[in-house]
Amino acid sequence: MQLTVGVLPSFTRVNTWVNGLPGLLCALTAVFGDTVPQRIGKTTRTEFGLLARSGPQEFLLVGDDATDRSKLLRITVDTDTGSVTDLSNARCRIRIEGTQCSRVLNKLFALDLHESALGTCDIAITGSQHAPSTLHRLGAHAFDLYVFSSHAHEQLGTVLEAAQEYGVALQPG
Repeated sequence: MQLTVGVLPSFTRVNTWVNGLPGLLCALTAVFGDTVPQRIGKTTRTEFGLLARSGPQEFLLVGDDATDRSKLLRITVDTDTGSVTDLSNARCRIRIEGTQCSRVLNKLFALDLHESALGTCDIAITGSQHAPSTLHRLGAHAFDLYVFSSHAHEQLGTVLEAAQEYGVALQPG
């Protein structure tokens, strides 16, 4: 099993109010076209990064470079439509890979990690030890865990402890 840890270069949250969803979907479609995920937990890969539907009125955009995506999104998502928040320096990524990674994660999260329940590319909002996180399935034996930077050391220690019985190697990301 291998763990890779690093900061997320770009992590942007876009959300709206209960009655603002139609306007937000229209604004996001103007940026991303027809690739905007319609169901909670679903993601799509766009030219700007991974776009995830994280809640009823919330989306996350995760990029692999330090480009400020919030500026791009604020062009179409104005203050009457919703809010755009750059959370790049507030999130870290813990990548866990290996044939036993689902078993390790099941020690930490009360989630059904069978591929029929959490498919490849899907996300789930979860948490352990009072620290919220987002779990992103990359493949059958690979997950990204997006955690708050302020809890990253604690969360990493928890994952390392849960993975000990399977053997684990920690890599910088």
